[in-house]
Amino acid sequence: MEYIYAALLLHSAGKEITEDAIKAVLSAAGVDVDEARVKALVAGLEGVDIEEAIANAAMPVAAAPVAAAPAAEETKEEEKKEEEKKEEDTGAAVAGLAALFG
Repeated sequence: MEYIYAALLLHSAGKEITEDAIKAVLSAAGVDVDEARVKALVAGLEGVDIEEAIANAAMPVAAAPVAAAPAAEETKEEEKKEEEKKEEDTGAAVAGLAALFG
């Protein structure tokens, strides 16, 4: 994540995102720089409109809690069904043991 943060910091400061700039930011933060990750990041950001990417990324995060609410209800219903099934299984096991001892 620190590599992405370095790129965002450079972008926010209006600086060009280059390998040397990323290395400088990471070194200043005390991070051991991995040359391959820096190269991959700079290559991956080539031609990317960072402002647009940030704007598009922010939208799904805001909608996530709304979408998660129905899933939470479904999970509770599934848990309740599992508990009922365990109780039924336990009842059957007790009845089977009672038949053995008579």
